[in-house]
Amino acid sequence: MSLLQVDDISKLYKNGRGVRQVSFSLHKGDVFGLIGPNGAGKTTLLKMLTGLIRPDHGSIRLFGHNVAQHHEQAMEQVGCVIETADAYDDMHAVDNLTLAARFYPELPGKRIDEILEQVGLAPYKLERVKGYSLGMKQRLALASALLANPQLVILDEPTNGLDIEGMMEVRKTIQRLAREQGITFLISSHMIHDLGMIANRIGIMASGRLIRLADVNEWMQAGMTLEQYVVTHIQAAKEAVGYESIVREHLQ
Repeated sequence: MSLLQVDDISKLYKNGRGVRQVSFSLHKGDVFGLIGPNGAGKTTLLKMLTGLIRPDHGSIRLFGHNVAQHHEQAMEQVGCVIETADAYDDMHAVDNLTLAARFYPELPGKRIDEILEQVGLAPYKLERVKGYSLGMKQRLALASALLANPQLVILDEPTNGLDIEGMMEVRKTIQRLAREQGITFLISSHMIHDLGMIANRIGIMASGRLIRLADVNEWMQAGMTLEQYVVTHIQAAKEAVGYESIVREHLQ
């Protein structure tokens, strides 16, 4: 059974933007990269997957539960960070995670220290978050998403604001958790190079549509970097018959 099953979902706004007829699935241990230009619909898609907004059409199932009908059960094994890395600025990392941990009464007390160590924030755990850099706030958000040992983690631009060392640490954390614990990741990012180093599957979005699903063998056997592969398929979509009408419809 798929951990996540998305069937023909659409969400359109008055300005014509949104997501159209998207379908895909994720399986245990996948590191799935969601890639596309600004305005492609990536964040709208993530919000639908987590029940923050409802699709106009189609269905989403997480761990066998319909997200619209049984939201609490569907999200029980999901951790996510979408759009912004929010935290209480006047509190330190430990207190922020202690608040989050109140939603998980069975969580061991040592879990907070464990997860802060994993994301590289242990040396700064008693510093107020208002003194954190953007990259440190991103790491704290990742810690919050991983706190309750979820089986699926959904991340929107997780390496935004990180320096090179921070990006490497996040990549290693994701790879290790996917390999050793079988945690599934769905990652939306502009950092195609980073995704190319950790993703085993990708979905390419353009103008609100999922135009390509591929696994790592496809771009490697084509002798391409992931960046080259993505650009090639976006360009091919632009040149395809009917693409211009799709764009005009999307922007109306």
